[in-house]
Amino acid sequence: MTTLKRRKVGRTKLEVTELGLGGAPMGGFRATISEAEAMAICDAAWDGGVRFFDTSPYYGYGRSELRMGAALRDRPRDEFVLSTKIGRLFHVMKPGEAKPADFRDSGLPGFAPTFDYTYDGVMRSLEHSHLRLGLARIDIALIHDVDFWTTKDRAVLDERFKTVMDSGYRALDELRKAGLIGAIGVGINEADTSLRFIAAGDFDCMLLAGRYTLLEQGGLAEFLPECSKRGVSVILGGPYNSGILTGGVKPGATHDYAPAPVPLIEKARKIEAVCVRHGVELGAAALQFPLFHPAVCAVIPGALSTEEVGQNVGRMSAKIPVELWSELKREKLLDAAAPTPN
Repeated sequence: MTTLKRRKVGRTKLEVTELGLGGAPMGGFRATISEAEAMAICDAAWDGGVRFFDTSPYYGYGRSELRMGAALRDRPRDEFVLSTKIGRLFHVMKPGEAKPADFRDSGLPGFAPTFDYTYDGVMRSLEHSHLRLGLARIDIALIHDVDFWTTKDRAVLDERFKTVMDSGYRALDELRKAGLIGAIGVGINEADTSLRFIAAGDFDCMLLAGRYTLLEQGGLAEFLPECSKRGVSVILGGPYNSGILTGGVKPGATHDYAPAPVPLIEKARKIEAVCVRHGVELGAAALQFPLFHPAVCAVIPGALSTEEVGQNVGRMSAKIPVELWSELKREKLLDAAAPTPN
């Protein structure tokens, strides 16, 4: 078994492995994964030394939590850290109600989501998560999807932000103070909205998807320095920007779950060319890069198979010459201010 290094989550007692497992794919995101495959993916992560597992009620409308809980339930509880999220409750679909299409197989059959960021909604959401997971302890609870990426409407975003900070946040803070949750945070896709949350509440961590990667460092200017200043840890989701940084960059490669625009394809190809010159796999550089920033405590790629889990574990220990980072900065393919070993 690989021994992965651990890092502290904010100022809490929690420590996570630098590599975690993201639970969206096993909920049916981008692929149809069977129960047996989902269990095998979790088992492979555990055997690879992963001790940080992230899920959400949203992933497959409960399916990811059910599967991750089944895989972890008989493991020693003090050996792993588990995070899940709040923001949506699920109801049994009424006759004739249209099926949402966010996930393959439309998520767990017969259920549909409703947004709820209120105090009662948060308490109910976590109670449901405990039951789906079959676990009495959730280590990290994250406010999910209060961002423009999800709402596509500034007024709706402002309304949900106000609701969760006036109401739902109080529930999370109470549970943390009572010792029932080890850490609280936010899981979204935008550095600027993450910054807004940091200014509005006392958070331990931020799960930011895709905004501090080898391809784009938008979170570097303001968000990450503020996290360092306040002792807020960053969990980096989507370290491959949904596929473009896994290697073999070609037209049609995905970025943020859609075909990448031509300028990003060209930039990713140039980054990969530098990696090839130094004998390094693009995916290894992409997975290790975010962890050079002192605010980042973990990267949590998802996995569609046990092979991908093995790939991710192997990439964490790949040797990368410092000259690679120097060349990327010289070629202006990487922000000169980004922390790297050189």
